[in-house]
Amino acid sequence: MNYALKQPEITIQINENSRVPKYKQIVDSIIGDISNGTLQIGQKIPSINELSETCYLSRDTVEKAYKHLKEKKVIVSVKGKGYYTAKTDLISKLNIFFLVNKPSSYKMMIYNSFVNALGVNAHVNMFIYHCDESLFIRTLEKNLGAYDNYVIMPHFRTEEQGHASYTDAVLKVISKIPKDKLIVLDNAKPFVDGNYSSIYQDFQEDIYNALKEGLDRLQKYDKIILVYPDKSAHPYPKRILHGFRQFCVEFEFDFEVLDEIYDDMEFQSRDIYITIEEMDLVNLVRQVRKKNLVLGQDVGIISYNDTPLKELLGITVISTDFKAMGELAAYMLLKNKKERIRNNFRYIERNSL
Repeated sequence: MNYALKQPEITIQINENSRVPKYKQIVDSIIGDISNGTLQIGQKIPSINELSETCYLSRDTVEKAYKHLKEKKVIVSVKGKGYYTAKTDLISKLNIFFLVNKPSSYKMMIYNSFVNALGVNAHVNMFIYHCDESLFIRTLEKNLGAYDNYVIMPHFRTEEQGHASYTDAVLKVISKIPKDKLIVLDNAKPFVDGNYSSIYQDFQEDIYNALKEGLDRLQKYDKIILVYPDKSAHPYPKRILHGFRQFCVEFEFDFEVLDEIYDDMEFQSRDIYITIEEMDLVNLVRQVRKKNLVLGQDVGIISYNDTPLKELLGITVISTDFKAMGELAAYMLLKNKKERIRNNFRYIERNSL
């Protein structure tokens, strides 16, 4: 059942069947009304008791929502009068275009941390181009001049299903964005002229340095196998492969590159696998368990890009800090910082190694 408090200038909706906490539904309703202009700055909102009684909510739930809104400076309380939306200077009407190459959990971490760090300072519209050059160009050209800032993640699929950081056509359309409005995320390339913001991964150096950090533990294994998906709908930079080979050659590891985890793998004792795609990790762990092998003893696993589930399963990872990337992008945008920063990349050792 849904409950709603409706006044001429405000609508607060509570969905009893939603798994979203009710206090968060209140917060989202009020922020939404401010964002779309339905609720004006300085306008009075319902009292805690009024909202509690009308929407059949506990007073504690409403208090929690209002406390959250006050901490974010979305509302203010005036003694003896009630609650009001905050002053105009606390809520900026920035409109931000956010173009991401794929809807992976990692890219969504960047997007969510970016949006959360901005709070009510901006409206962010996300678009996905699935590593398709033509879709990237059409989407960007259609929205040129319509936004205050443009955040883009450049990763493209070639005709051979490989990875490209840019093409001449891509550079041409990116050059149409005013550089003081541009933030390039995740990829150090393309190299466009001008003073713009960039937060990037150095894919070759990152994997090399991360594996070097885990060298002592890796040396107990005889062979390292990188599972690099050579042909993928969302391809990965070849620089990952180059950094892996650089590490193995320099430290004299026997190594092999596979394009996927096959069914009925020929496991050898003292092998370690580095997986990039989630399904390869799942297939690998499933086969290790089926053969009653012990992770970290019989077989080692390192996964590329961290998630809460990998932490829960005890999977060692090498990963950029996606949350930090989004937060830093928001900070640079709000503070008008024009810098090019290499994002933090970490080696996190767990039980699988």
